[in-house]
Amino acid sequence: MSALAITGEDSLTGGQPAPGCPGRRRRRSTAGWLLFPSLTLVLAGLILPLALMARTSVAHFDAASPDLAGFTLDNYVRFFGEPFYLMILARTLVVALSCTAICLVLGVPAAFVISRVESRALKTVLILATIIPLLMGNAVRAAGWMVLLADKGLINSALLSAGLIAEPVRILYTGSAVVIGLIAVLLPFMVISLESVFENIGTAYEEAAQTMGAPPWTAFFRVTLPLAMPGIFSGCLLCFVLAMNAYATPVLIGGPSFQMMAPKVFEQAIKVYNWPFAATIALVLMAVTLALSVASSLALQKRYGVL
Repeated sequence: MSALAITGEDSLTGGQPAPGCPGRRRRRSTAGWLLFPSLTLVLAGLILPLALMARTSVAHFDAASPDLAGFTLDNYVRFFGEPFYLMILARTLVVALSCTAICLVLGVPAAFVISRVESRALKTVLILATIIPLLMGNAVRAAGWMVLLADKGLINSALLSAGLIAEPVRILYTGSAVVIGLIAVLLPFMVISLESVFENIGTAYEEAAQTMGAPPWTAFFRVTLPLAMPGIFSGCLLCFVLAMNAYATPVLIGGPSFQMMAPKVFEQAIKVYNWPFAATIALVLMAVTLALSVASSLALQKRYGVL
């Protein structure tokens, strides 16, 4: 009788231990121990360096001594008190937001078209063509854009040969060149993020909207696009974070006159050896990026009920 009762109980719970039984508690304990290696890695590789960087940002800077000691908020007062550094922060935000917006406008139609391709072979070719630029390093890509955008580069040479301009147009070492270079780096991330989302949505929702009288564009903007908001947010967040922390592209394409936050961290740490102020700039950059990411996530969750 007891064996039948046990068998019946197991059948009701799908062969799993009943809630609250010792077997389930033992499995939860084992699962908790499985998280220990990854949590240790996160603690050692992320939390501790951030804590050390935070401590460094409030240390005194002495050019004659490499020791980082004392406690001061002068580094933060210097950053927020000088318009020069606030201008660099604002420029970084403008570049990151511009690149994210342009990548979204260019990435949505490309990802939608790839997701609706019926041939698996053609879809594979299109996805490979999208991610091939990621196989090269940022410095190599930036060097290629330098060849294209230089005063005597391919673009200016072609325009001069066609008679469209009388003298070379200054493109390299400008903000526009930095935006172009970053878009070339970030656009594949946006397309890959959106393609899988559109593919999972499928065509049933669009067909249902069209059967109710909605034109294709209306069905896309009123049905498909809202359903893709989690993927759109992920792609925009990824592009924004990468643009905020970009280093190689602003240095090589923007030149010394176009300064952004990440190159400024490198300059203060390696060239000036002012590690406390470099840590301050890095923490401000991280805090602004995190604050904007959380704010946008909350706004999207309130508007669409996702995330």
